[in-house]
Amino acid sequence: MSTTVRAVTTATRLPVQIGSLRLENPVMPASGCFGPELARLGSLAGIGATVTKTVFLDERGGNSPNRITEGPSGMFNSVGIPSTGPRGYLETLHPRYREIGVPVITSVGAHTTAGYAHVLEMLGDAADAYELNVSCPNLDKHGVEIGADPVAIEEAVALACVATDRPLIVKLSPLVSSIGDCARAAQNGGAAAVCVSNSVPVLPVDPRSMNPALGNMIGGLSGPRIRPIILRLVWLVSQAIQIPVIGCGGIESASDALEYISVGASAVQVGTAGFSHPRALARIAADLVRLADEHGTTSLREVVAQLQRSTK
Repeated sequence: MSTTVRAVTTATRLPVQIGSLRLENPVMPASGCFGPELARLGSLAGIGATVTKTVFLDERGGNSPNRITEGPSGMFNSVGIPSTGPRGYLETLHPRYREIGVPVITSVGAHTTAGYAHVLEMLGDAADAYELNVSCPNLDKHGVEIGADPVAIEEAVALACVATDRPLIVKLSPLVSSIGDCARAAQNGGAAAVCVSNSVPVLPVDPRSMNPALGNMIGGLSGPRIRPIILRLVWLVSQAIQIPVIGCGGIESASDALEYISVGASAVQVGTAGFSHPRALARIAADLVRLADEHGTTSLREVVAQLQRSTK
């Protein structure tokens, strides 16, 4: 059964298919970076979908401050993924995400391979698709990150597929021995798409105090500084699987988004750019439509192809 939710704009432009879900635009927020309150500012106008904060089975308070600090050409974060649990999400946040008027992709986290399915069972049909955040320590495997173990990824996705008929997107970790193997595991488990990738693990130090810049010491680096790193990973993944790839890392403009399309992505997620420019998502979505209009197409791959031909 195909699930189609109308976008904020009336025109059907730049469509993307993720399993049974059709998006009207390939631009969406990265999980945890845009809340539903930004819709009032026009910050989410014209996007293809919204991606929620990650929902865990248990309630979580998150990490101690500092949780976020600015870095050179990027942002360091160690938020700890606070969560109200499935019940709290359904009662408070989900209705507000629905009001935005675009497909809702609910992010889900867990600390065992079976945990994702348990969260999905509690959430039911409260999403048009689900994104599995596999950058979580596996308590069944002595804390080894689920996203670093292809066997665990495939098992988690397969169990999740039994728990829901919604399309599943697997958000991969960037620092693994073979991201292609991880992507293939997600595909073999039944994923409809993969997202590349989560933030890059780092340990930033405050140069003034020589203390860790983040309260949890270890955190993630995001923003334009990591874009060339993630572009390489997107290319590797696109060579390894047949399902769509969503690029996520350092996108600040339509041109940045096209870079991801040029290496094999079908859609993109925008995160850090919204912290300094809340309307970045809407601007990038609109600029991509404008570029497609200028090139007489509704395919961003064709826009890239025309640009490549024009520079030869």
